[in-house]
Order: sequence, then C-alpha cells, then structure tokens
Amino acid sequence: MTETLFGGPSLPPAYPERAAWGTAPKLRAWQQEALDLYMTRNPKDFLAVATPGAGKTTFALRIATTLLDSGVVNRITIVAPTDHLKRQWADAAAKVGIAIDPNFKNSDGQHGRGFVGVAVTYAQVASKPMLHRAKTEAARTLVILDEIHHGGEALSWGDGLREAFDPAAKRLSLTGTPFRSDTSPIPFVEYAEDRDGIRRSKADYTYGYGNALRDHVVRPVLFMAYSGQMRWRTSAGDEMAASLGEAAVTKDITSQAWRTALNPTGEWIPAVLAAADKRLSEVRRTVPDAGGLVIATDHDDARAYAGQLKKITGQSPTVILSDDSKASSKIEEFSAGDKRWMVAVRMVSEGVDVPRLSVGVYATSTSTPLFFAQAVGRFVRARKRGETASVFLPSVPPLMILANTMEAERDHALDRPEKDDDGLFSPEENLMAEANREDKASDELTKGKFEALDSQASFDRVLFDGGEFGTGADIGSDEELDFLGIPGLLDAEQVGTLLRQRQHEQQSRKKRQSPLAAAASPAIPDHRMLMDLRNELAKNVAAWSARTGTPHGVVHTKLREVCGGPAVAQANEEQLQARLRKLQDWFIGRK
Repeated sequence: MTETLFGGPSLPPAYPERAAWGTAPKLRAWQQEALDLYMTRNPKDFLAVATPGAGKTTFALRIATTLLDSGVVNRITIVAPTDHLKRQWADAAAKVGIAIDPNFKNSDGQHGRGFVGVAVTYAQVASKPMLHRAKTEAARTLVILDEIHHGGEALSWGDGLREAFDPAAKRLSLTGTPFRSDTSPIPFVEYAEDRDGIRRSKADYTYGYGNALRDHVVRPVLFMAYSGQMRWRTSAGDEMAASLGEAAVTKDITSQAWRTALNPTGEWIPAVLAAADKRLSEVRRTVPDAGGLVIATDHDDARAYAGQLKKITGQSPTVILSDDSKASSKIEEFSAGDKRWMVAVRMVSEGVDVPRLSVGVYATSTSTPLFFAQAVGRFVRARKRGETASVFLPSVPPLMILANTMEAERDHALDRPEKDDDGLFSPEENLMAEANREDKASDELTKGKFEALDSQASFDRVLFDGGEFGTGADIGSDEELDFLGIPGLLDAEQVGTLLRQRQHEQQSRKKRQSPLAAAASPAIPDHRMLMDLRNELAKNVAAWSARTGTPHGVVHTKLREVCGGPAVAQANEEQLQARLRKLQDWFIGRK
C-alpha cells in the first residue's frame, strides 16, 4: 500500500476517472478540512453531514486508518442501512487495507479471523443489542454509523444503538440527509435550540450540495418536469379530470392525478420514459456508458415500466426488487457494464453507488424531503468534470418545491414548529385544507377502488439551480427537444447559460409566430392564460418562500413593490410576466 502526502494509505482522484467507492488517494478540500477539525478536537462523537456523492466514505475510512495506525482503536464496527451497503463498505475498506467482515450474523457470536471488524445493519443491531455491546466492550472500538438518520426510524432501533454502542471508544456518524419528518431523536446526535425554541440537530461539519456543486464535486441536476391531462374514477364512482400539477385544486385531486400519471396502462409514463431515453441517448454521445434509473412505487409498476422500456429501447432493463436474493449482484453487474436502464423500487434509493447513472425517472408518489434527496443523490456522483444529471418527474407542487430547494440545508427538528400564517390563504381555503387532511385508515380501505382511466403527457418546464425554464410544449415538439438535447458534458455555469438562451429563443419564436393574433384583439384578456400565469407565479413564490423562509405574502408584496401593478387577481399578463422574470432573477442571484 502506498503512502500519500497526508500520511495515510492510498485512498482515487475525482478526475479524470472516478475511483472505487470510498477510496480516493488524495482528499478533497472538504474532506481534509473535516479531517483537520476531527484531529484537532479529538472527539468521542462526531457528526459529518455531506451531500450524497461528496465522498463521506473516503473521509470515514481516512479517520479509521488514522485511529488504527495510532493505536487509539483496534476494532471497527460499521453500521449501514442495507445488506448491499455492508458489502459496499467492506469492499471499500479492503482497498485501503482494512479487513471488514460483511457476512457476520448475530448467531455467529464472533467475526471471522483476519478481520478487524464487522459491517452490520441497523436492524441487526436492534435485534441483539447486548451481543453488539459485548463486542464493543471487548476492544477499543470505532463505530461508523452510516446514514445515521435511520437510527431514529423506530424507538427500538434508537434504544438498541444506544445500548450496543454506548461503550465505544469513538463514534463517527455520517449522513447526507440529517432531517426527518418525525420527532424521534437520533442516537449520538447533539441537539440545540434555535431562536424559535425548536431543538435541531447540530452537525460538527456540514458540506451541502451547493458547496459541492461550486467545487465541481457533484453534478448539476436538471429536473425535467412533465404535466398533462389526467382522468380517473374515484372510490365513490365519480369520474374526475384535472391537469397534473394544477395549482388551483385540492390536495386529494393532486394526489389522484399523480397516481393516474404513474399508472402504467396510461400514456403519461410511456411518453416520459421515451423522453428520458432520448435524453440518455444525448448524454451517451459524450458519456458512452451513461445509464438510467427508474424509481417505481411498487413491484408491479416496476415490472410494467421495464416492459415499456424494452419496447422503447429493444433491450431488457435490469429490474431490482427488494425481495430478490440476487439484487446486490444485479446492481454490481449493472454498475460495471454499459446497459442503458435499471428499474428499482426502493433498493437503489439510498447509498448504493452506481456512478454511471446520469438520467433518472422519479416514477413514485413518495414526496418526503428525505426520500427525494436520497433518490436524487443516486445521480449526482461525479466521475469527471462537466458531467450533468437529468431527473424526469411529475409536475406536482410537492416535487417542484423539493427540486427548487435542492441546496437547502435541513436539520432534524425534535419539536414541531408552529406554522406561519402568511395571510395568503382565505378562511375558506383553510377550511378546505382541514377537510382534505389525509385519512390513512380510510385511504387503505378505498385504495383498491381507485381507477385510472386515461393520462396524457406534455412537457412543462426545466428546473435548475432554483430557476425555471421553458414555456410548456407538446411531447415531441421542437420546444421539448431543445431541452432534451442539452449536451451531457457541461459545468453548472454553462448549463445555466444554455437554459437561459433556450428560454429566450422559445419566447422570441412564440412572439414571431402570432403577431397578428396579438394585434387583432389586444383588449380581450385570455382568462386561461391569466390563470396559467397565476398558477406559475404561485408555484415560484412557494419555491422562493421554501428556499428563503420568507412568508408567501411578503414575497408577493416585494414583487409588487419592485415590478409595480395591483394584486395577483387583478394583474394583467405583462405584470404577471414581469414578476415571474424578477423571481427568476432572484433564483439565479441577480437582484
């Protein structure tokens, strides 16, 4: 094993080719900074939060080798969410000279000879915490807790981790997404009250997506949003229709339209899969082994999507199902090959490293920030400078907000903050929100009665770096192809420049195509267009509010101050367009 300038074993450069997971020979700037902080503090507990793809494994293994070499510890225990990740950690550790046994079972009692430690799952620890406590006490143990937010998933898991690893000499906790939607405390994580009295997790070192993007450590992500008309029959037998992502509808209608879009018997999914495959072909012109991943809701949908991809590409995709004993080997085979597509349910949503994944289809109705961030994290791992990632998704408000706030850093909150009333919602809307609260019990009873009837797809827009581009278009139109054809090798600044250029060209084209129509009836407002613009403004204001923490009403007031004009309901086309342009300027840092 070779020594490096940093005094540790040979751990791959980020460029020009990405090395094996977790084994970089030269530390990135953030890794070195975090390592220096760790060595200076010499803590018992350390929480490092780094965006997916930034290199948490390399950082952790450098700390492990340093502590082993200095004699501070003589045993390593790695805790990971899944069996596949256990093996991934063991493979990475072996490359830097640390022998980790990923096949250890609780019934074994002791790990195999020749190993300095084990890799286990959170569930494994929770089922036999006293066994793992005894192993921890028997040596000077470093415990690496990968994706530590899983420690808050169940009371038994949290209690089991504390019982098992309280005696550890050192604990290193890692996560790309420290936030959770519940209030269960995460073991070995420090919480501190913010100015609102909310107790939030406190990381020792944080390296977010925005910083990683600026450092060219991760890929820029283009979110390709698709809308369209949906038609379905409710459990009560009523036939409903709505546009996917329409702002002026209830939460229930949005959810049902979303389910209709994802139904494999409709036309929305095949159209979006075909568009994603066109995008993959464009990326493969400069990145020949680029691959795609479809994240499905369940096994039936995954198999159906795989069948549709075979019709589109002529090649059977790799299908990863959670109950498949060969799932890990299939992922490894796909990662090492050049096959176009993989379809999975949840197996590839977190931690699994397939660096060549460049195009994704988010074909699931899961919309928690935690799952979304982990899913998008599968596509941001950079191998060489200039690679881009593209994620296709339904144009629904929950996902649009998450896509627009990719750079937001969220901590885990133990307390529930009171919701601000920004004055935008009328009493009628508040009553409607109460009436439309999700009733999980009744939803389970009626789930089987929901019937998707028909779905049509249309291109909505591209979201990138907090900005939105595109004016809506039909599937297969020149406007859609303008964005699908963006080169696969561009840095973040080049992507932003090209998107603004395409947006300007499309707007100019539209004006040239209908000058006579605009002149013929200038005094008659188009009510449909005004409603579309209001909806678009509402989505953008919501995204800006989520990104900055500014209440919706304050954002609207500021826009009126800057751009002039009356309230949204009375504003004309020009005034609404001016506010949209101003918001886009804010998103890209132009005031």
